Amino acid sequence: MEITRPAWLEINLKNLKYNIKQIQNKIGPNVKIMPVIKASGYGTYINQRLDVINQFEIVAVANVDEGVYLRQIGYEKEIFVLNQPYESEIKKIIDYNIVVGISSYEFAKKLAETGKKVKVHVEIGTGMGRTGVHPYKIEKYLKELASNIIVEGIYTHFSSADIDDEYSKKQLESFNKALVKAKEILGDIKYIHAAASNALLNYPNARFNLVRPGIILYGYPGEDDTFEKIDLKPIAKLKAKVVFVKDVPPKTSIGYGRSYITSRETKVANVPIGYADGFRRDFSNGWEILIKGKKAPIIGKVCMDSFMVDVTDIDNVEVGDEVTIWDNENITLEQLAEKCGTINYELLCTIGARVPRVFIDI
Repeated sequence: MEITRPAWLEINLKNLKYNIKQIQNKIGPNVKIMPVIKASGYGTYINQRLDVINQFEIVAVANVDEGVYLRQIGYEKEIFVLNQPYESEIKKIIDYNIVVGISSYEFAKKLAETGKKVKVHVEIGTGMGRTGVHPYKIEKYLKELASNIIVEGIYTHFSSADIDDEYSKKQLESFNKALVKAKEILGDIKYIHAAASNALLNYPNARFNLVRPGIILYGYPGEDDTFEKIDLKPIAKLKAKVVFVKDVPPKTSIGYGRSYITSRETKVANVPIGYADGFRRDFSNGWEILIKGKKAPIIGKVCMDSFMVDVTDIDNVEVGDEVTIWDNENITLEQLAEKCGTINYELLCTIGARVPRVFIDI
């Protein structure tokens, strides 16, 4: 079904290519990139673009179903599931030839019981406090794996690579000790990876032979000084079109709960995107968007499917005029995130499926 809704997330493929090149230049020719394309490519739908992801020999997703989707659209190279799956997903793992991260004895045994060869990466728990084999138990863990469990990778994840240098270095030290033990048992290891976006930039010794860029791949900062360390170009802009315009007199209530009452004769424009699309109610009453190159305030509460804007001070606003919600210049994703008390990752990932993605390459 063709989606014709006048609200869209514009994805700039040229900027994405630029970011990939910048990351590769940063890490050097001997380190490979495993792009993190989970959560529908952080909401960008880059995971749907075979012309983009086919350049990588391995990509990372969060769960098995995301990997199955990639197989169904024709991606034939390696797919790595970052998080240890559940035993009900084992059949899909085998049927779709998906590589999975593991760290529990029980799950490893369930994989082995299939009798099929299954490729895995073993996660070392160095301080994230989530999943992972304890570094001191890695020798025992690896020796107990059945012969049909093929360990292609060893990895870990930094919890605070953007804010805690001392803790991050302790994590890296712990990982390196476990890695020594792993190499004694496994010999050469195809993939060794620890660095996502922030660690990739802050800890060159954590790059090993594979890195996992996520947010920086899409051109957004993972920390306040990201752009001081690498030149990136944000790839997404959230836009819409005015779908209704009306003039109302003073003392007119706007939106649910009558949270805004006009104080003058007001021209009100309706924009067809709302909190069901990921544009949160935090932006009600006062947050500004861009119409015809000028900023205009939202009035009333953001609705499920739309919001209202005071365009009285902008000449000749009419149905069809383009609205910019963020453009990474006049209005940035980071400004929206600060308003909501969250991070850019969350707002980008939660743009809803009913907002079309429009890809450009200019």
